[in-house]
Amino acid sequence: MTFAFDGSSIDGSSYTYVVGLAQDAPSWLDTLVRAWSTYGLAVFAVLMLVGWWQARHQSPRAAVIALVVPVIVVVAYGVNSVFKLLVREDRPCQSLRVRTLEACPAPGDWSFPSNHAVIAAAAAVALLLVSRRLGTVALVAACAMAAARVWVGAHYPHDVVAGVLVGTLIARALTTFLGRVSDPLAGRLTRSRLRPLLVSA
Repeated sequence: MTFAFDGSSIDGSSYTYVVGLAQDAPSWLDTLVRAWSTYGLAVFAVLMLVGWWQARHQSPRAAVIALVVPVIVVVAYGVNSVFKLLVREDRPCQSLRVRTLEACPAPGDWSFPSNHAVIAAAAAVALLLVSRRLGTVALVAACAMAAARVWVGAHYPHDVVAGVLVGTLIARALTTFLGRVSDPLAGRLTRSRLRPLLVSA
């Protein structure tokens, strides 16, 4: 039998309170939050695409940074997957046996940290380097995603807080490094077959 960490002692009461609110909330609100929880990450993909399209009209350096944003998100997701395997925290819906808006994942689908929160936070922080406006929109969306994952019952509050921290720290570290190498990298790529990805004409 696989040992799994029970995170309910950390903030289980807060989790059950939020899940209880979700059960008593209007059906239209629950439907909206559930849809955001399930499909909201697509918004970050759209923001990354818009950021790249706008960056092509600014400079090759800006375009390089925009193109690397999805890579940063993938790296953050990979690092988080390692954390999940190390901690192996059961989903709250398994430990607390409560009714949730979202179907309870199978055992072994670990809860800590939240993948959704990591992806959203990493995308938002990286997008700030591309565009303050897009990054701000992404930050608001990331907060909404973190809250939604608790509301639908998929995660404890500490899962999403940790996810935001992991995504933020990894994105900050990688964007700092990217800022140092983006100029020479842009120069090389503009002389390659990838030039159309970096300039609009």
